[in-house]
Amino acid sequence: MHADKAGWSPKGRPPAAGPIAFILKGYPRLSETFIAQEIAGLERAGFDIRIYSLRPPREAARHPVHAQIGAPVAYLPERLRDAPLRVLKAAARQLANPRLARTLAAWAADFARGPSLDRVRRLGQALVLAAELPADTARLHAHFLHTPAQVAHYAALLRALPWSASAHARDIWTLADWEKRRRLGALAWLVTCTEAGRAHLARLAPAPGQVHLVYHGLDLAALPPPPDRPPRRGAEAGAPVRILSVGRAVEKKGFDTLLEALARLPDGLHWHFTHVGSGDKSAALAEQARTLAIAGRITWRGALTRDEVVACYEQADLFALPCRIAADGDRDGLPNVLLEAQAMGLACISTPVSGVPELIEDGVNGLLVPPDDADALAAAIAILARDPERRAAMGAQGRRRVRERFSFDAGLVRLASLLAQPVGARIGTQAEAARQRSAS
Repeated sequence: MHADKAGWSPKGRPPAAGPIAFILKGYPRLSETFIAQEIAGLERAGFDIRIYSLRPPREAARHPVHAQIGAPVAYLPERLRDAPLRVLKAAARQLANPRLARTLAAWAADFARGPSLDRVRRLGQALVLAAELPADTARLHAHFLHTPAQVAHYAALLRALPWSASAHARDIWTLADWEKRRRLGALAWLVTCTEAGRAHLARLAPAPGQVHLVYHGLDLAALPPPPDRPPRRGAEAGAPVRILSVGRAVEKKGFDTLLEALARLPDGLHWHFTHVGSGDKSAALAEQARTLAIAGRITWRGALTRDEVVACYEQADLFALPCRIAADGDRDGLPNVLLEAQAMGLACISTPVSGVPELIEDGVNGLLVPPDDADALAAAIAILARDPERRAAMGAQGRRRVRERFSFDAGLVRLASLLAQPVGARIGTQAEAARQRSAS
């Protein structure tokens, strides 16, 4: 991607007519560094980004990319009762707004379909956002189709601004279809990070061409080259095969199945498992490991800095992430950690859930096993644990695939081109009103 002093300029156009407001659920978040990398890249390309977060950060650690971002950050009131004067002042400013009635009607229609106090909060946040946006704001862009998109939708109506969104995983698969149709009927365009997600959302959109596939991609320059790994085969207790997984300890990651698989590995195979990440299942997983009598062969690292995570990739022989569809329908899109592991030359074992097969081709750059199948997962781990040559070949194929198909620059160029499109008709046109009615 090229950026010069004039900034990103596809076909001679300027990046945008004014600042672009990015609405995020939380900022900064370690689990959403792909969003931070995107913002940093857009800033380098000349876009004027302003960040509006629905809540303050909940973790002290920061990724190095956050230090590269110059965008000002404003925090909307997470709970309306914590900033009553700010909310009342914002609401008062909208009383004379001729678009207020239409916005309230849109909100009321949403509330009637899915009543909750959370929807009241999103309306309050939208009032604050609309009141505090700079006058020259060109457009809004929401990351995630659930709560950030709600806020962006109502604020865009109040300010007569176009808006767009990025959809990822949980927001696609756990949001009701009626609500996805509502948002898709109101926004200008949407990008999502897997073909599985794109196809699903395109079926719900007023026009399938509204939905675009834009992989998050990986900045290979931010990672060191893969190390020369010793050819461990797990034949000696002093040289166990090192298995790694990185991800939040939540249901959709399938770590309980991974522990069951580890407990079923052959007695003569020496291994050690390291998990990186925190989450609400952490204590339960540690207890499961003790029950399975494998706790002594596991290291729980918790949340780590970026450099520490990279060191874990370098020290590992094999990466495993047995994704599943959770009981509430939640699932991963295309986990960034799989891209990172492949870029670091690790053979990966995962499942054919959501966008994972778009990266991993079974038998080529990794192995895919059915979700929730501990026996199949144990067999796959045992095969690769005993075969360092095959691991190395798969790792090399994986790095090649990331470089060729999941380039960070390619995705960023596509997103920048969409954001640089002329603003076009404002919300409030007859065509938009018709789309709103059809989505109701």
